[in-house]
Amino acid sequence: MGFTSEIHDYQLLSKIATNDKHGENSPYFDGWKAYDRDPFHPTKNPDGVIQMGLAENQLSFDLIEDWIMENPKASICTPEGVNQFKHIANFQDYHGLPEFTKGVANFMSKVRGGRVKFDPDRILMSGGATGANELIMFCLADPGDAFLVPSPYYPAFVRDLCWRTGIQIIPVHCDSSNNFKITREALEEAYQKAQEDNINVKGLIITNPSNPLGTTLDRETLKSAVSFINEKNIHLVCDEIYAATVFNSPGYVSVSEILQDIESINLDLIHVIYSLSKDMGLPGFRVGIVYSYNEEVVHCGRKMSSFGLVSSQTQHLLGAMLNDDEFVDGFLKESSRRLGKRHSVFTKGLEKEGISCLPSNAGLFVWMNLRKLLKEQTFEGEMMLWRDIINEVKLNVSPGSSFDCKEPGWFRVCFANMDDETVEVALRRIRAFVGKETTPSSSPKKPVKLKRWNSNLRLSLSSSRRFDETVLSPHNMMSPHSPLVQAT
Repeated sequence: MGFTSEIHDYQLLSKIATNDKHGENSPYFDGWKAYDRDPFHPTKNPDGVIQMGLAENQLSFDLIEDWIMENPKASICTPEGVNQFKHIANFQDYHGLPEFTKGVANFMSKVRGGRVKFDPDRILMSGGATGANELIMFCLADPGDAFLVPSPYYPAFVRDLCWRTGIQIIPVHCDSSNNFKITREALEEAYQKAQEDNINVKGLIITNPSNPLGTTLDRETLKSAVSFINEKNIHLVCDEIYAATVFNSPGYVSVSEILQDIESINLDLIHVIYSLSKDMGLPGFRVGIVYSYNEEVVHCGRKMSSFGLVSSQTQHLLGAMLNDDEFVDGFLKESSRRLGKRHSVFTKGLEKEGISCLPSNAGLFVWMNLRKLLKEQTFEGEMMLWRDIINEVKLNVSPGSSFDCKEPGWFRVCFANMDDETVEVALRRIRAFVGKETTPSSSPKKPVKLKRWNSNLRLSLSSSRRFDETVLSPHNMMSPHSPLVQAT
């Protein structure tokens, strides 16, 4: 009786509700579950799993907090700003608050060095980059259509781009022989293979800066991509959500800048995805942006945005903040400096243990090369090493296979979602593990000993603040039971 009831209940649900295309079974998400079961805390659980699979930018919160304290009128929840409460609480226009769209356009321009101007009337809102990616897919493709995506790529693209839209991803395989650069030959090969398989390719998706590589696309690569899609008459979607995380040369070049240099380009094929989740460290604000050069996409996307508008309260606050040129200029400069410093500390710490990373100049992570630690040069060997890192070293890092990397032994490691002291704990654990793994086979291997936290240590993201667990422990600042929704 119970079995019959289960079948009947299953049939009552939709195919979307019952399929497995969310990507939950990926090792990328398994690491989150391991962290969820045993989260690191410097004093309460110093032997727990350190979250290094979360691409969050927590290094410049103090700059934003200072601005909020100095601008109480920007919030409708203060005595200085409550007079705007009724207007903001009732606002629900799909176009967004004018000061918000103007502020976003201003911020996007400043991130790109002022070399590109953006039209506020083309700003489409969505619930974070996840919603923005899905929105543009609904506008551009039908179920069964495909987009080319250079690998390695963000694992949750499977969820964001495909789960509810029914489209499919065709990987464009890149490799370490040229530092995973996107070549015209690789694009042509993937496109031709899709044609032979009777798959309708609707476009190409590129991430710049790259997640997981932490690299930026050079001008020639961007021109090649634009030329490719223009010749094929397919769309180009540029995910630029890490644009302001560039901390070293070469400088950032946006696809919007490239469009100014190319003649005879069909602008209707170009679309940009943006967000404030990475560049400002505000994923909880759920600010996702689609900026399209196609008028029909702008018109259709604005109607679709009704399913994921940014709250008017958030728009009001950010409108004031992003139109403050002095703040924006200072924030971008200081955030870049802090990211560069953290990247340097982390990569130099790895180098001392003989661990190399792909040379990078952007992002909130490094692409770490652990091929020399694989017991066998296979993806099975990669997974064995990853399990050791999760269960023994107690670090949640993401294996390259979950990013569809075709070479075993690469791992994405995030470095900007924790304080300096936690970084040092992670490096000590890595040091102990590498020392154990490289011990001659004739010598007995000792288990990794996790060093206890000094409870008297003063901790801060800035020297003036004591330890605050809501800042230093991602587990405490997010729902501990929703890693699949949180994952970035």
